Amino acid sequence: MNGARALIKTLADAGIEVCFTNPGTSEMHFVAALDAEPRLRAVLTLFEGVATGAADGYARMAGKPAATLLHLGCGLGNGLANLHNARKGKVPVLNIVGDHATFHVPFDAQLQSDIETVARNVSPGFVRTSGSTAALCQDAVEAIAAARGLPGQVATLILPADVSWGEGGTPCPPPPPPAPQVADDATIDAIAHAIRSGGKAALLLGGQALREPALLAAAKIAAHCGIKLFCEVFPTRLERGAGLPAPERIAYLAELASVQLAGIDHLVLVDAKAPVSFFAYPGKSSDLVPADCTVHVLASPAQDAAASLDRLAAALGATQATPALPPPMRPARPRGRLTATKVCKAVGHLLPERAILIDEAITSGLLLGAMTAGAPRHDLLTLTGGAIGQALPNAVGAAIACPDRPVLALVGDGSAMYTCQALWTMARERLNVTAIVFNNASYSVLNVELERVGADAAPGPKARAQLDLHDPVLDFCRLAQGMGVHAARADTAEAFCKALKYALANPGPHLIEAVVPEALGGARRRLLPWLLRALPSLPPALRRALKRKIAP
Repeated sequence: MNGARALIKTLADAGIEVCFTNPGTSEMHFVAALDAEPRLRAVLTLFEGVATGAADGYARMAGKPAATLLHLGCGLGNGLANLHNARKGKVPVLNIVGDHATFHVPFDAQLQSDIETVARNVSPGFVRTSGSTAALCQDAVEAIAAARGLPGQVATLILPADVSWGEGGTPCPPPPPPAPQVADDATIDAIAHAIRSGGKAALLLGGQALREPALLAAAKIAAHCGIKLFCEVFPTRLERGAGLPAPERIAYLAELASVQLAGIDHLVLVDAKAPVSFFAYPGKSSDLVPADCTVHVLASPAQDAAASLDRLAAALGATQATPALPPPMRPARPRGRLTATKVCKAVGHLLPERAILIDEAITSGLLLGAMTAGAPRHDLLTLTGGAIGQALPNAVGAAIACPDRPVLALVGDGSAMYTCQALWTMARERLNVTAIVFNNASYSVLNVELERVGADAAPGPKARAQLDLHDPVLDFCRLAQGMGVHAARADTAEAFCKALKYALANPGPHLIEAVVPEALGGARRRLLPWLLRALPSLPPALRRALKRKIAP
C-alpha cells in the first residue's frame, strides 16, 4: 500500500464515513485511493468553507467526526471561518491538509506556506505534519482520538505529497473510545449546598447538556428546587420542541442578557462557559455575570454532563420530580404581506416531525425560537462561533448525517453569499434541504451595531453604503437555479407557505427567497439603542417585560 491507501483504510476502520473535499495537485494520490475504500463517502464542494462547514454540520448530528480534504495552506485558510465555528462549538472534525512533498519545501514554490501556524488558530489541541509514510497511519489514529474526545475538537493532519504516494503504508487499528469523567462528590455536595442555601440559583447548560437525557435531569432539578434553567446563546445542538424541556436562551444583546441574569446568586455551569458580551462597547462591562454572583462548575466540557446532572438530581432528591414540558402548540398560519416574523410563524406552523433546523437568520430570526417552541420535536443548530456563512454548509453535512430527516436552513442574504456554493453540493448529492433566505437587502445586524457602538450620531452615505445590499439587489432564485436547486420567491405569507409546503413534500434541495423588510429597521432600529441604554434605570419588572418584547 502507498500512504494514501493505508490512510483511507485507517479512517474507515475508525468509523470515519464521509470526507468533504476540495482537492488540488498535492492531494491527487488521496483522491485516486478513494475508489479502493467503499466505506468512505467522498463529497465534493466548490469552496473550502463549504467543506469545513459541512464537516461541522455532519459531526453535530452524527455524533462523530467527518474528514475534510483541503489543498495546502491557502485551502485551509479559505475554510477557517467554519472551522472557527466548529472549534467554538466543540465539534469533532478531522482536517487532512495536503502539503508539498518534503523535498520540494526548500524551494519555496508559489503555494508554499506555514500550514501548521495557520492550523493552530482553529485546532490548537492537535496539529501534526506527518513525516513519513510509515508513521502516517499512527498520526491519523492520534488525530482521530484527539478530535472525538471530550471536548470534541478540530484536529489537523498535514499530509505531504511524498508521504501520500510513498510505499509501505500500514493501516493502524482504531483508537479506543473516550471515557469521560463524572462530577466528583465534593463538587456535587458544594453545588447542592449552594442551591439549598436560599439564594436565587440557575443552571446554564451548553454542549452535551442540551440533549434529551441531560435536559430532563436539569428540568427535574429546576422543578424540584425552583431554580432557573438557561442555555447558551448559540447552542451547538439543542434538542427541543413539544415534550422536551425548554431552557431559556441567553440573549445575544448584552444588555438583555444582563436582565436575564440579574439577581442570580449562584450560576451553575454544565458544559458551558460563563456568559460574556459578544463585543466590547464603550462604558459597558464585558463580563455579564452579576458582580455578587458565585459561579460553580458542575461539569466541564471534558466531563459527562448528563451523568453529572443525574448525580446532582439524586443529591437534591429531585429524581422523581415532574419537569416542566411545553405542550404541543403551533402558531396560526400567517397571512398578508411577508415579514421576517411571518416567515418564522410559517416555519413553526409547518415544521415537520424530526426536522433539523439551522438558524443563521441573524435579526430576521429573532422570533424563530418562540414560534417553534411547541412544534414537533426537532434539533436546532446555531452559529456557535459567530462567523457567518455556516448555515448552508451545515445543512449539507446534517442532511448527509441524517438522510431520513428534513433539514431547514434559515439564513440572511448577506450570510448566504459567503458560502452559496453549498447549493451546488446539495443538488449534486440530492439532499433533502430547504434553504430559506431572508432577502432584506441589508446587513441589518450591522446597522443595529453601528448605532449601538456610538461610532457616529449621524452616519453618512459612505458609511451606510457599507451595510446596504440594494445596488444591485441579489436574486437568490437565479443563483439557486444556476446551481441546480429548485427555487421560489415569496413576498406574501400565502406564497411562502405554499412554497414551504411544496419543498417539504418533494425530495431534493429547495430554496425559498423570502423578500422581507428589515426586522429591525427604521424607527425600531433608532429606538433600540435608546431602550438598551435606559434598561438599567428602569424597574426590574419593566426591564423583564422589555426583554421579552425585544427577544422572547
